[in-house]
Amino acid sequence: MHTEKVIAHIVGWLKDYCTTNRRSGFVIGLSGGIDSAVTSALCARTGLPTLCIELPIHQAPSHVARAHVHVKALEAEFSNVRMERVDLTPTFLTMASALPRTADDATVQLSLANTRARLRMTALYHVAGLHGYLVAGTGNKVEDFGVGFFTKYGDGGVDLSPIADLTKTEVYALGKAMGVVQSIMIAKPTDGLFGDDRSDEDQIGASYPELEWAMDLRDRGVDITPLDLSERQRKVLAIFDARRVANRHKMDPIPVCLVPSELKG
Repeated sequence: MHTEKVIAHIVGWLKDYCTTNRRSGFVIGLSGGIDSAVTSALCARTGLPTLCIELPIHQAPSHVARAHVHVKALEAEFSNVRMERVDLTPTFLTMASALPRTADDATVQLSLANTRARLRMTALYHVAGLHGYLVAGTGNKVEDFGVGFFTKYGDGGVDLSPIADLTKTEVYALGKAMGVVQSIMIAKPTDGLFGDDRSDEDQIGASYPELEWAMDLRDRGVDITPLDLSERQRKVLAIFDARRVANRHKMDPIPVCLVPSELKG
């Protein structure tokens, strides 16, 4: 990959889209992870106002600390970058106490994790609306179009997706080229939605390089038999296929029931 050229291409695309749609800048929700760090660094390079929002909901201190170090580095390099903090913890606690919990605990916790992501999306759009900015998405290719590892109408609710055509490996390459702080570069990927230290790999059962391998295999339509694969490769492929099927509803357009014209007449 021609990393510097990819960076320039994405930055130009971001700036063109923003100005063409008569918006004046970008809002990015920071998680302390590589995807939001790279997305904010790309937005900063457009020269347009780039507002990084910290949206803690029982956030791990290490995640918050990494996000702060990252933004300070961006602010030192780009005068168009600033940060705001919107503490959604009280709102989340109030909402969680009002919501029913009629399922098993694991299902309830997953639903509440998705509720966190949707609260953050609502806050980002509120801030974006105040300033006439666009909400920049932070999903990468494997998450958005491989296994659907995102919250529908949560972190999946964005105006544009600058890194959604990049694998996680490619995102790291951009991060290294743009000088993303080392603490973020070496941190294990996590969605931070459960208030514990579980990683993305813990949740999915496979690492991003493994998922990239599976996605490439399926997208190229490679004809393979189980005997062609190791035991681990078979397991990873099964995880990828199951996730893709289960989360297809996130990745496909919303189905619309088309009513025949003769029924309307």
